[in-house]
Amino acid sequence: MVTPAQNHNKRPAWFVGSAFGGYDDQTERFLKDGVWEGGPIERWGDVINSIEAGDRIAMKSTYTRKRGLRFDNREQYVSVMRIKATGVVTENLGDGRRLRVDWTPADNSREWYFYTERNTVWKVLPVTGTWNEWYSKSLISFTFDNTEQDIEGFLKAGWGDTYGYTEHEKDPEIPTEVEGVITISEYTTDNILSDGCFLPQSTLESMLQRLRTKQNLILQGPPGTGKTWLAKKLAYALIGRKDDSKVRPMQFHPNLSYEDFVRGWRPQGDGRLELVDGPFLRVVEEAREGPDSDKYVMVIEEINRGNPASIFGEMLTLLEADKRTPAEALALAYPREPGERVHIPSNVYVIGTMNLADRSLAMVDLALRRRFAFFDLEPMLNDTWQEWVQEQCSIDDGFLAGVAQRINALNEEIAADRNLGRQFRVGHSFVTPPPGTSIEDPDEWFTQVVETEIVPLLHEYWFDNPERVTEARSKLLGTA
Repeated sequence: MVTPAQNHNKRPAWFVGSAFGGYDDQTERFLKDGVWEGGPIERWGDVINSIEAGDRIAMKSTYTRKRGLRFDNREQYVSVMRIKATGVVTENLGDGRRLRVDWTPADNSREWYFYTERNTVWKVLPVTGTWNEWYSKSLISFTFDNTEQDIEGFLKAGWGDTYGYTEHEKDPEIPTEVEGVITISEYTTDNILSDGCFLPQSTLESMLQRLRTKQNLILQGPPGTGKTWLAKKLAYALIGRKDDSKVRPMQFHPNLSYEDFVRGWRPQGDGRLELVDGPFLRVVEEAREGPDSDKYVMVIEEINRGNPASIFGEMLTLLEADKRTPAEALALAYPREPGERVHIPSNVYVIGTMNLADRSLAMVDLALRRRFAFFDLEPMLNDTWQEWVQEQCSIDDGFLAGVAQRINALNEEIAADRNLGRQFRVGHSFVTPPPGTSIEDPDEWFTQVVETEIVPLLHEYWFDNPERVTEARSKLLGTA
């Protein structure tokens, strides 16, 4: 029985698929029998069991299209959702799979754009306090109240950036702050600079531009040049806000395989083997199922510490910016079902870091190089570095100038060594304290950095010449 007067302003609305378990579209059967069925139970059982009698439900079909749309999409693919039927749940059978539903067929000519979901079950909350309240309420009203979608509002809200609607301001009717919710503020190259980047802003903008167009970027440079730090900041700037839910960090290592990164068989507690998606395919799936305007960034540290060509597999081909469409989809080494093909959507980006000073790392093959834009990072012991450290840590300008002079002199010696070279220089991160760190005794701080970080590194460089390490240490500490 339907419970009396369900409060639709607080309960979720459910958007569900109409095919499952390898079967064809089940819309006609579901409408005829007054049911809905989903699966697999191990993935969706708990979610389906949470659906209550009286909840509103809609059957959907989600796809992408770039022609015949109601707005100028500049020949870009747009995420589209068609509502096949709407209804009210009359009974949840409690088996994690089946519902009884009072269905009403929908007008199949109506399409909803941008804010879509490809998962079998999509829980849409209409309540105040969610970051996407305006989007959710608009979708619910479109689906169950037969209102028109405010396409212009969605374009102004951010989806238009994909199609070149940069002249639009954010729609004032879309709430930017909701009581009880932490507002995610804008993040730009200005924020990267204020957080402690010592590169020119023009260089950061160039990096972002190449990331937007190439979609894959690698930062390479000597140890301590802030590659990992900058990679994450660039990801935030690309997304437009500090949103860790859209940034997925990981590190390559010699034992990492395709099965770990993309998809492979994994033993379970009961002794069975289960086909499990790796972190990269999970990012691809989440990006594909979400709004096109949501950007997802995978940050891969030490991308050449493993074997990238082996780890990426067929994903290496799909990484190319001009192959980010369903038409370019490829079969995976371990398909879940016959005929399964996968493509990397255009809202997935990859930022890698490479430490060229590590002799144990493999050379990156040309196939990988062709798919990434490369930027070199240098030790940045410049005036910008000096001003930032002085402001953050209250260290005297004269002392910092001396630190810069000594590190730069060491780097010149390293660069001139034919057995080492520029890629082995010491980066500025070694002598850049965290923001707000109080350095009461600068001499003691610098001595500790030299003794515990720089000198051990020099022992690795000049393992066959300890006298040279001793001499370099004395020059750094001013005791020579």
